[in-house]
Amino acid sequence: MSTAQGHIEVRHIFKVFGAHAAAGLAMVKQGASKQEVLSKAGCNVGLQDVSLHIPGGQIFVIMGLSGSGKSTLVRHFNRLIEPTAGEILVNGRNVLQLDGKALQDLRRHTMSMVFQSFGLLPHKTVFDNVAYGMRVRGDTEDAVRASVTKWIERVGLKGYDKCYPDELSGGMRQRVGLARALAMDPQVLLMDEAFSALDPLIRYDMQTLLLELQSTLSKTIVFITHDLDEALRIGAHIAILRDGELVQVGTPQQIVEQPADDYVRRFVERRS
Repeated sequence: MSTAQGHIEVRHIFKVFGAHAAAGLAMVKQGASKQEVLSKAGCNVGLQDVSLHIPGGQIFVIMGLSGSGKSTLVRHFNRLIEPTAGEILVNGRNVLQLDGKALQDLRRHTMSMVFQSFGLLPHKTVFDNVAYGMRVRGDTEDAVRASVTKWIERVGLKGYDKCYPDELSGGMRQRVGLARALAMDPQVLLMDEAFSALDPLIRYDMQTLLLELQSTLSKTIVFITHDLDEALRIGAHIAILRDGELVQVGTPQQIVEQPADDYVRRFVERRS
């Protein structure tokens, strides 16, 4: 087991959405299909018995088509979504047992998140958007200024610190979101379809930027995508979900050369 900072263990996670989630969970554990749970209990099964080991200091990609459960899963790591059953350990500590203050500390010091929709505050400048998390955390203004200035430059936005989001392109806005997350100096960076809204060339540039940053940072990056080419380019390991179930975990080479089933094989063949 990895002892590097930021390692994550996902143990038998189930997520059942609906008013009768406990009944739905019992049905799933007895072998009922998603459709049976939906028709009989009125519940949607989002994740079904997912277990993963995510080593510290690597880019770990979770991929699948829309509705596969990938975004639902990553939102469990910082408890934006609560599981119906299971455990999630970060650095050996079960985040599902954290009280309010400890959970707040996890979100402020251990994990940061980058969203597909950028999530920038339109009334704040680039500088103030990047500084936002640090200021909420209570960092000194000297520390804020030093970190924000460094990360604005490192993501290629030097000189844009006084601009507002509506003055920037989509790729530039996502660089602001990335700088804001990195300014918090997290052990774990969660990236939920972070580049999916970008044009192909800008998306490729952002992948390149992420790989360049990671070569010196060695963060634990959990990257969500529906694009196999993106997964193969940036991921040290890739987990593939289908309908809330884990289909395969492996290195890019293993995914391409040894697809676990026809679902994975179709991803690979479509790329060929």
